[in-house]
Amino acid sequence: MNQKAINGRSFRRFSAVTVIAVYLLILIGGVVRTTGSGMGCPDWPKCFGSWVPPTDVSELPADYKEVYAQQRAEKNERFVSYLSAFGFDDLADQISNDPSILIEGEFNARKTLTEYINRLTGALIGLLIFGTFVMSIRYWKTDRTITVLSFIAFVLVGFQGWIGSIVVSTNLLHWMITLHMLLALLIVCLLIYVYYRSKSEVLTYNIEGTGRIKTVLLISFIATLPQIVMGTQVRETIDILADSFARVDWIENLGLEFLIHRSYSILLLGLHLYLVWLLTLKKDAPKSLRLFGAVMLLIVAAEVLSGVIMAYFGVPAAMQPIHLLLGTLIFGVQYYVLLLLGNKKLQTS
Repeated sequence: MNQKAINGRSFRRFSAVTVIAVYLLILIGGVVRTTGSGMGCPDWPKCFGSWVPPTDVSELPADYKEVYAQQRAEKNERFVSYLSAFGFDDLADQISNDPSILIEGEFNARKTLTEYINRLTGALIGLLIFGTFVMSIRYWKTDRTITVLSFIAFVLVGFQGWIGSIVVSTNLLHWMITLHMLLALLIVCLLIYVYYRSKSEVLTYNIEGTGRIKTVLLISFIATLPQIVMGTQVRETIDILADSFARVDWIENLGLEFLIHRSYSILLLGLHLYLVWLLTLKKDAPKSLRLFGAVMLLIVAAEVLSGVIMAYFGVPAAMQPIHLLLGTLIFGVQYYVLLLLGNKKLQTS
């Protein structure tokens, strides 16, 4: 094996590890949401003004609530000015006139540690994506798209960090959380594409007549995104209900959006069943493609099952981050298979 092939394999492995790490961060982010730890550190990037978080309220000044509420207010003023400059006056007014944004919670060591771990993991992901960019420079002469997209992914991670700071300064403003999730999915897609493109030269299996399979998969991919957004918004409604209702009463107090989200999952399950059936009919489809189809169906089924468990068993806290992770995994696998089907050659093993 020549040095070029060795370098290509090391890059693919590193980029694959980076994708997996991003999904780990999504899971940890789900844990942060579920445990209500998003404001465990009221400032960013430090935690209570320190790189090492406090473990007891005695380590904080007596007026820490007022101090950090003021810091967040100053950051929000700058953010509101940006929104107004780009014409988002309604959103700017929403932030400016919502007094709940500056409410500071009581110090909780467990929540602080949970959020701190989330930030440390995010910093590690940033280093991994930077490493992916550095390693991608070797492709500049042969396929500079890999280098450019790796750099864009790195820049977006920095932007994602800034968005995370706004999420904190606005006290977990709901639409900011949704934007945070969508940006994470974009980064995942960029990294998956970089991995796929770096591997494209070793795909050696010819397959024809995949038009219907591509169409069904594309419909599934497009349909999954609004389902993830609806799921995020249902979760935001649950955050509101948590202040007034016991956990066992959350589901019955959710509105139409939850009913649509629940019914929509049946449509996605049906689409993936149909997709696997089409792959079964296509006898010349490579094993790798059949495997991806089965994996997608399995993840969708697990996602539906986790939703059923939450709906009928009082939204168990442990199930919420799993539900989120499965939804984003579906999206990522769909995207990767779409890339494979877009190539005239597919791998046989």
